[in-house]
Amino acid sequence: MSREGRPDDELSGNDHDSAVERLVSELDVDASCETDTPVARAVEDATSALNGSDEFGFDEDHVKASLDDLLVALVALRSTDTHGKQLLDDLAGEFGTALSPGTVYPRLHDLCEGGPLERRELVKTKEYTLEDETEVSEDIAAAARQHLTLGMIFRAALEHGDFE
Repeated sequence: MSREGRPDDELSGNDHDSAVERLVSELDVDASCETDTPVARAVEDATSALNGSDEFGFDEDHVKASLDDLLVALVALRSTDTHGKQLLDDLAGEFGTALSPGTVYPRLHDLCEGGPLERRELVKTKEYTLEDETEVSEDIAAAARQHLTLGMIFRAALEHGDFE
């Protein structure tokens, strides 16, 4: 149910967008954060906004469940070094995961076959780029809405659930 007493499936697109905008504005991410890379900056902004000064770590199973979206987002955040090893390093360093190349590379290959990424063969490696930036932007926005909506549902359950 929405706050207005309507079932959530009756909310208009504008109401859903407003809910997402409210959540994002509540986060009040500080864009002046100084870190080494756009990836590190994005992770730091998100985790500090959502978790304050509390120690936070990503659950590897959640990272794996969102791996396709994360890989596309990592390529979108980087202007260089979008090869598989760097993406593995980003996943390990920024998300605290120890994903194997056997997990990540097949996902990258699938994302290139009719998906949002293109693969360019370089001398010793393959570099990944966005095939259609507009489509990727829409896909990332849709994934963000899905994850934010789930977060709002979890928050509502914590606030209104009977856990005694």
